[in-house]
Amino acid sequence: MKIKFIFFSILLFTSFVYSQRLYKITVYIDNKETTLSYLERNGIDFVSSNEFSDLLSANRFNNLETGKIEIKFREYTLKYTARNQFVILNRKSDGIQKIFQMPVPALILKDDVFVPLIFSLDYFNLCYEKKITYNSAAKNLTITDEPFSAESLVLSKETMVKEEKPAEQKPAAVKPDSRYDVYSIIIDEKSNGTLIRLKTSRKIPIPRHSISNGNLFVFLPGITISPDIINNVKPAGLVKRVKRTVVSSKNFQLEFALGEGYSTSEAYQDIESSDILITIGDKQINAATQVMEDVKLKWVFDAVVIDAGHGGKDPGAIGVTGVREKDINLAIALKLGKLISKNLPGIRVIYTRDKDEFIELYKRGKIANENGGKLFLSIHCNSTVQKDISYRGFEVYLLRPGRTQKAIAIAEFENSVINYEDNPQRYQKLTDENFILVSMAHSQYMRYSESFSDILNVEWKKKVEIPSLGIKQAGFYVLVGASMPGVLIETGFLSNRKDEAHLKSAAGQNEIADAIYSAVKKYKENYEKEFGN
Repeated sequence: MKIKFIFFSILLFTSFVYSQRLYKITVYIDNKETTLSYLERNGIDFVSSNEFSDLLSANRFNNLETGKIEIKFREYTLKYTARNQFVILNRKSDGIQKIFQMPVPALILKDDVFVPLIFSLDYFNLCYEKKITYNSAAKNLTITDEPFSAESLVLSKETMVKEEKPAEQKPAAVKPDSRYDVYSIIIDEKSNGTLIRLKTSRKIPIPRHSISNGNLFVFLPGITISPDIINNVKPAGLVKRVKRTVVSSKNFQLEFALGEGYSTSEAYQDIESSDILITIGDKQINAATQVMEDVKLKWVFDAVVIDAGHGGKDPGAIGVTGVREKDINLAIALKLGKLISKNLPGIRVIYTRDKDEFIELYKRGKIANENGGKLFLSIHCNSTVQKDISYRGFEVYLLRPGRTQKAIAIAEFENSVINYEDNPQRYQKLTDENFILVSMAHSQYMRYSESFSDILNVEWKKKVEIPSLGIKQAGFYVLVGASMPGVLIETGFLSNRKDEAHLKSAAGQNEIADAIYSAVKKYKENYEKEFGN
């Protein structure tokens, strides 16, 4: 019995357990140092939304019954719901609303919603309108005065979320009644299920119970139950209705109609009060541990996808001396893959193609996703319409709307591969409107793509003869399909004789492969520090 009670205490009284396991992040704001409470679950830091909103001088509204919190900033309102992966962002000026999905759900501890910090930082940056940075390894959060650029978060009109109903008042506590063995029922929603407390006037045996056809039956033979017990019950959590049934003169049973999402039930006895405690597991919450494990695996850096652009019937760009882009892309891709396989044990290398063959763009993303890729590197060579010109250099591209005509033109050329495909209509044109959906789908990966592109740009300048033209952005179909951080690398211009000569030489290809490999290695180190892998 003692073991069961201890297990029950761990299972349901999470607010007590978590309070013992809360840690403090160091926060730097306005030249002062303070702290922010957090807890760690499977390598992910969850922070107190109550404390975070106070640090940012934001107003908030908590609905304890629904586990919702609204954090109100000058221009935006940010809404989280406990045990839910969705974040609602509402812009006050025009009512435009956007719904984002985090990889993990928020947690609820007592009267506080704890949100996954690394997956929430962009939203807080946007709402606060100033840059907030987090060093997960050092557990340091810096709230700066630097304006935040909202380019990576595009808002669009979405279906409005229904207004929350005002919290109802709970009924007054029922006084103990010694005339009956069971005189009251109290139902509470906990962070990982629903707790039914049968208030007793004496110690009674732990009753048998079972769930059948959406009802929890509690059998109480030889136990007296107050005839008014149902009148004072307030359903909550998974319990929707309660019924008292007289089986015979001295045999009663209680029936609890359950809502969707229940799993199993357990019965215990409170050692101090002798009350009967019945837990009903929430299927969603009981699965949360597995979800968290799955999410952790999702973010473990263990696979790099190398995409050699073009191939087969699609030659890509043609160089000044007739060099075909598809051949250079494949040569660099294979050299890069060998470096990673040799020097980074535990990292799988996935090629979208490892020979001269035509692979449709949508299939490249499909290959990456089906193999659990964690970083997508699409390797290409650039070119201009006019050959043998002086313009040369390396560029790395992020998936965002093109800012310049050159970037747009490059994306259009790379995307023109679809004309070799049997069904080019499957690709929706990447208009600004369509980028709303693309940005939402890739928002959780964008900062990692940015991080890799920054590292690659530095490594390239150190190791490669071809000059760097920096980090650009444009709408590449091949990046849209890969659900992971990713960049498109334009290694140089085949329309320039110097670049072409370097790109087709074994020495040049080795140089480029080594620069990309070094970037992958450093990115991996930074990534694993952040996720605690």
